[in-house]
Amino acid sequence: MPDHASGRIDLARLQEVLDGPWAKVRNAHREHLDERFLPVYGETGDQARERISRLLHELPVELGTASAFPSEYGGGSDVGGSIVASEMLAQVDLSLMVKAGVQWGLFGGAVGALGTRRHHDAYLRDIISGKIFGCFAMTETGHGSDVQRLRTTCTYDPQTQTFDLHTPHEAARKDYIGNAARDGRMAVVFAQLITNGRRHGVHAFLVPIRDAQGNPMPGVSIGDAGHKAGLLGVDNGRLSFAHVRVPRDMLLDRYGQVAADGTYSSPIENDSRRFFTMLGTLVRGRVSVGGAAAAATKSALTIAVRYGDIRRQFDTPDADREVLLNDYLAHQRKLLPALATTYALHFAQAELVAALSEVQGGDGPVDEHRQRELESRAAGLKAAQTWHATRTIQMCREACGGAGYLAENRLPSLKADTDVFTTFEGDNTVLLQLVAKGLLTGYRDEFGSLDGWGRASFVADQVRDMVLERTAARSLIERLVGAVPGRDDEVAVTDRGWQLKAFEDRERHLLDGAVRRLRNGAATKKDRPFDIFNDVQDHVLAVAAAHIDRVTLEAFVAAIEDTTDPAVRALLARVCDLYALSVVEANKGWFLEHGRLTPARSKAVTGVVNGLLKELRPHMRTLVDGFAIPEAWLHCAILREEPLRQESMAAQDAADEQQAATRR
Repeated sequence: MPDHASGRIDLARLQEVLDGPWAKVRNAHREHLDERFLPVYGETGDQARERISRLLHELPVELGTASAFPSEYGGGSDVGGSIVASEMLAQVDLSLMVKAGVQWGLFGGAVGALGTRRHHDAYLRDIISGKIFGCFAMTETGHGSDVQRLRTTCTYDPQTQTFDLHTPHEAARKDYIGNAARDGRMAVVFAQLITNGRRHGVHAFLVPIRDAQGNPMPGVSIGDAGHKAGLLGVDNGRLSFAHVRVPRDMLLDRYGQVAADGTYSSPIENDSRRFFTMLGTLVRGRVSVGGAAAAATKSALTIAVRYGDIRRQFDTPDADREVLLNDYLAHQRKLLPALATTYALHFAQAELVAALSEVQGGDGPVDEHRQRELESRAAGLKAAQTWHATRTIQMCREACGGAGYLAENRLPSLKADTDVFTTFEGDNTVLLQLVAKGLLTGYRDEFGSLDGWGRASFVADQVRDMVLERTAARSLIERLVGAVPGRDDEVAVTDRGWQLKAFEDRERHLLDGAVRRLRNGAATKKDRPFDIFNDVQDHVLAVAAAHIDRVTLEAFVAAIEDTTDPAVRALLARVCDLYALSVVEANKGWFLEHGRLTPARSKAVTGVVNGLLKELRPHMRTLVDGFAIPEAWLHCAILREEPLRQESMAAQDAADEQQAATRR
């Protein structure tokens, strides 16, 4: 690392880079969310629910996810700010973040995105203020990810001009619905719309589920989902409907209208395309979950890195004191690659939030191509971030030894609260398949549920070659890749162009292979579209994962390019090297099998990674301090004891030195 970057990083400059364009939102949270909002260790589920419900009413609107709503209804007209607000709430209390996300992101977001002016005028102000608490009732016991096949029905009766909302059997029960067990008064219910004897696919209906006294409305059955491993403050419940009458104007009808006589109309004729368009407007929830998982990961890494800088274990023959945990290569191997990946995903998330704000934050028509790209990116990054959180928080728990298992040190609750994120807002495996479909075809409207790829002939004829869509700094990345010489072994593995090219080449090769296998399957199994897809599912998932690795690296490279402080830029460049080479090292098998690495060069990658770990060791504390998590928010007993430990170590050092002097 250049000398000017060694030990002299301006922390404020690093924080400025990480905070990004919504720094004011981040700083407002740091300033206003005090100890009142922190988790309470050891509380019961009822106590947690009571506390979180109370705190939700105490959140200022400008600090919450409600900031995405239009200003005319009391919001802030700031889509990107609402996502960043979710990230900040996640660092304080994940139950509070999820509760806020259900109320304003899912329930309120659905009313805003799928409703029309009359719904907005009637309900948005009360949703923003918290006068109306609501639920987002999509998931069913028998259908989670396969939303298009939901079994709840809503059948229109022109005689009464009402819909008959009905749960036909137990598997159609709405399950795991946030806000349902205790606080919800209304629900956005997703059901199959039927009118004049014809189904028109899944639509959303605004349905009262409790009266003013909190009792279930006639025909509505409400149950508690039961004790969960984490997120105790979120009242997940179950909803069933026994021929509940829903007025016609409670259909959220931006994309599908039913006239008084039962005539159905829509600006989008194709049922599948309409369905995916509706879901696409709700992508904010998925982006928020990914960001929240990343925020929790930052908290865990901050705790583990700081603990590793004060905890000593075992001595050496030539020293009179024990060694800091962070000085062990094995410990660095745990923490630093995870920290580098966290940085990379942070910049990918920042780029995604900026794109979301641009695509959905304006008043004009949404660019359909950009919207589809946004949905695909959101799906892939959510999977990457939540899986990374699950792995990293567990690793941080182990890195803190027995102390990491104590509730007072935060890590157990971070682990429990984020565990569900891998299946919340979309099962990660299913989401990667959505990413792959976007790469493989560009004609996702032709596909229904994930039980196949549509007509076999369509698969064979229409699958196209991949077009690499640059995520940021397009000309820079193309220039770096283009500068790499023809022979890989002629360039250092720390060359940015070589790293970008390696990621791009892996993605392209995997995609080409998946296309060939799909075409071969279509030629031999024309009448079995499910088998065509199922036989290459492993390959398809690998394509999606490689794609997300590439766009994440490109986002990191773009962020470095935009960094003006030389020392911070140099530090980020080395962190980026560690991220890129950690991915290469983790996928050595593929690179070796496909001739992208020689055995000697493969060994060189490991050597360079180990060198980077030593180089970055002095900056571990700086890198986590750059997240600027307030001390109180870490809510960790072993860190509160840090000054005492430092004082104790200083005293021990002095005693050791005195003993050594006596021996001399």
